[in-house]
Amino acid sequence: MHIPRLTIALLLGAASVLAFAPMGGFPLIWLTLGGLYALLERTTDGTRGAASNARTGALLGAAYGFGLFIVGVSWVYVSLSAFGGMPAPVAALATLLFCGVLSIFPAVACAVHVRFSPPGWWQRGLLFASLWMLAEWLRGWVLTGFPWLAAGYSQAPPSPLAGYAPVLGVYGVTLITAFLATLIAEAARRWISGKAGCGTPRRWRALLPVVIAGLLLGGGGLLRAAHWTAPRGEPSSVALLQGNVAQDLKWRPEKFSESLRIYYRLALENPAQLTVLPETALPAFLSQVPGEYLDELKSLAERQHGDMLLGIAVGDFASYANAAISLGQSTRQRYSKSHLVPFGEFVPPGFVWFMNLAHIPMSDFTPGAKQQTPLEIAGQKVAVNICYEDAFGEEIIRQLPAATLLVNISNVAWFGDSLAPAQHLQIAQLRALETGRMMLRATNTGMTAIVAADGTVIGALKPFTRAALRGEVQGYVGATPYVRWGNWPAVILALLVSIAFVHPRNTVS
Repeated sequence: MHIPRLTIALLLGAASVLAFAPMGGFPLIWLTLGGLYALLERTTDGTRGAASNARTGALLGAAYGFGLFIVGVSWVYVSLSAFGGMPAPVAALATLLFCGVLSIFPAVACAVHVRFSPPGWWQRGLLFASLWMLAEWLRGWVLTGFPWLAAGYSQAPPSPLAGYAPVLGVYGVTLITAFLATLIAEAARRWISGKAGCGTPRRWRALLPVVIAGLLLGGGGLLRAAHWTAPRGEPSSVALLQGNVAQDLKWRPEKFSESLRIYYRLALENPAQLTVLPETALPAFLSQVPGEYLDELKSLAERQHGDMLLGIAVGDFASYANAAISLGQSTRQRYSKSHLVPFGEFVPPGFVWFMNLAHIPMSDFTPGAKQQTPLEIAGQKVAVNICYEDAFGEEIIRQLPAATLLVNISNVAWFGDSLAPAQHLQIAQLRALETGRMMLRATNTGMTAIVAADGTVIGALKPFTRAALRGEVQGYVGATPYVRWGNWPAVILALLVSIAFVHPRNTVS
């Protein structure tokens, strides 16, 4: 195994981050994944075909994955060190180990691919794409899951491949993205090598993968024009409040009154039928907030014949939930976060020592029920999700098709001025596409945004500013294929391809 090839794989993975938000160069991942596939197609002696053995494939996949994650989720270090209070060397080591664990998934996918690579070029491409997708799907739920930077997220609008999201979900988009990458790699190989084979003219042989790639892109473009859901009722006014309270100051007791004033003033100056405050907007338990303050927020909402959604911890020090409560003309309702973040919101067994090195307030929440009904507020049926929950599409659809609107409340101030806020907004775009619903995002420091049902961002606040994003929200009814079936069609398709095309041989002629 040559170090240069590992270095190339590492750099390809790192460059893939440019395909995601905030850079948004979505075609780049077609080239970087295609580059990884080309590396796997080369044996150690330079012969075209499968890599020499599974170990070679695993190392190449791990190098690509490590490059992707060490650049793409570098904000984990910021969270642990700058805001978690962990010593810098320990935070750096934890970040490296975290990225190393994530790299296991692409390593396994690549190892299996080279070990069972079939003889036909298109079968090899489909096998690689299926294994890559299955690895990302597994990463999305093993050990509670971390689906961040799944390749499909890079294909948010304006990518034509976004059209597949309502049908197959983000993992289905990953499958098509990875196959497209192999087609580009195959076209490049044929053009460079000039091998015709079987008497077929060289130009046609080189163009055949390009034609198939064009059909995939065209199919996605056609699906972008499809309307899977329909508007219901009249649009409502909305105000999404971004308090921009510094994370290192937010939980100080002497700053509590200031937080109350900030959000009251924003709500007062930006009246709307639906007002949304971020996750843990008020840094206290609900029982600790003065009753007259909550009454005044309720009165503000009632004067607009609407409701307010407030992110706050509910309970006491013995048992508490990360929740959103409604205040206004509707009866008070509550959503409690069910998918908690390891280390940030609950302590995995055996890791109390690790949490003792950090200083994260309220880091042992009680999860809410997995099945919760939408909140009936401001004339909508709202499927609330809190922060990182919107990274799990199969969990978002639990409240659908009953819900007419998606609302995410977040506090990504934990990650500072990093890639995380923009990446999180891109995730929200895929959720809107998958469900055919608008997605509203209210955050503490950014990115607060309104996402249309077709996945386009129609309004966003500048990060690290104190303001309110005002606009109109439209409810939708109906169900996309993804809402009906979830991830299973994409997973079953990838499994069937993997089973059909596995071919235990070490070289390909």
